[in-house]
Amino acid sequence: MTPANDNAVLVSLNDAARMTSLSRSMINRYRAEGRFPAAVPMGERRIAFIKTEVTAWIADRIAARAA
Repeated sequence: MTPANDNAVLVSLNDAARMTSLSRSMINRYRAEGRFPAAVPMGERRIAFIKTEVTAWIADRIAARAA
């Protein structure tokens, strides 16, 4: 099944770490500081991230280096 909306695509914390080249710990630190997209709770001990938000966060980092 293909999602009709890219906002419906979720990635795990491990996937977000791979996408950003950050460790899980650093992502959690950035989340606590409000410097990373908010997680979507999936259960008591499971979170995910909206893929387009993580991709936009990466694009912002790339744009910031040119500034």
